Amino acid sequence: MDWIIKTFNELTTDELYNILQLRNEVFIVEQECPYQDIDDKDRESYHLFLKKDNEVIAYSRILKKGVSYEQASIGRVIVKKDYRGGSIARDMLLKGISFIENNLNEKEIKIQAQAYLDKFYSSLGFEKTSDVYLEDNIPHMDMLYKK
Repeated sequence: MDWIIKTFNELTTDELYNILQLRNEVFIVEQECPYQDIDDKDRESYHLFLKKDNEVIAYSRILKKGVSYEQASIGRVIVKKDYRGGSIARDMLLKGISFIENNLNEKEIKIQAQAYLDKFYSSLGFEKTSDVYLEDNIPHMDMLYKK
């Protein structure tokens, strides 16, 4: 299994389909949260994902500064249910942070984190910058990483 990072236009039709399928499976069905997942930000993002046997099992999107926030950002962080509990999410975030620092030459990363993941993101160097608030009826908080 190798990590892959591509721009929107570099994604194959199958890769895009598998990514959107996983996002739908987790964010809309599993979390019971009907919302508009597909947005124009995908076109301006880098897509970081891990495939096993042609199935996307982990995914996140990386946004350049100015797309969502004044800082670069990482969002839509997902690990397929059967693969949770290991180090996949940590590895993915570290790869995303490294890509932002080394390829985009950015020193700050802003995220909207689900509140229950506070300790996980803190362990990667993110600091809480807001109170907990509801986003699509799920408790979130803003967090910032500074190199």
